[in-house]
Amino acid sequence: MKVYIVVDMEGIAGATSWSEMTKTSPEYAQFQNIMTQETIAACKAAHQAGATEVWVRDGHGSGQNILLAELPEYVTTIRAWSGQPQEVLEGLDTSFDHVLFLGWHARAGSEAHPLAHTISGKIAHITINGTLASELHINSYLAAYIGVPVTFISGDSEVCKAATQLNKNITTVQISRGVGASTISRSPKGAITAITQGVTQALQKPPAQCKTLLPESFEVCIKYTTPEYAYKFSWYPGAKHSGERQITFKTKDYFEVVRLLKFVT
Repeated sequence: MKVYIVVDMEGIAGATSWSEMTKTSPEYAQFQNIMTQETIAACKAAHQAGATEVWVRDGHGSGQNILLAELPEYVTTIRAWSGQPQEVLEGLDTSFDHVLFLGWHARAGSEAHPLAHTISGKIAHITINGTLASELHINSYLAAYIGVPVTFISGDSEVCKAATQLNKNITTVQISRGVGASTISRSPKGAITAITQGVTQALQKPPAQCKTLLPESFEVCIKYTTPEYAYKFSWYPGAKHSGERQITFKTKDYFEVVRLLKFVT
């Protein structure tokens, strides 16, 4: 069994403010350690469940956050950004059996977490075929396009709910929920226990149960925070300036959606 783990930071235990997520802040080191410990818990659970290969993709900010020296010896890591459009799923292919999302968060515009966003601060919201899309939605479709199911996610309340809407068989572990500018969260040790149990449960299921079905075609609408972005990115091939601060893009090939998002977000 081969497992691919994508780790973000905004959905880990206690994460509440952007200063805690930013390398230049004195608050960052504590949350870098929490991110690392949650990653270790997921890796150990996967290994104990029978994974012979465990890959970890550092998916936050610079892609260089997890404390590497603390990871188990059987882990392969992917760090930083090569520029390939798969981004947080770079290196994922059909040789993998499971994709696990760790520390994920609600979409831009959501009130479910004070750190809710989608890809970058340029985005007010993204819809795919009329449905508000989070990074979970976008990357679950990408994993499905590649042919590997997402079987586990941990993070805030909304991202867990969104995963269940994609496929009720995905194992979810809610770490926190937002209330205005605050969060109510499991303790870091409590999160580690829940992640360990959740990953173990997820890998005991046939992964095919967790498949996300891809639509036959895609209409992507991106609403930006300023009109300058909408005008600039409307020049992307196939995109149209379709409303105030908004572009629209249509395709039948999901990789073209991934490529679009690489260049216009």
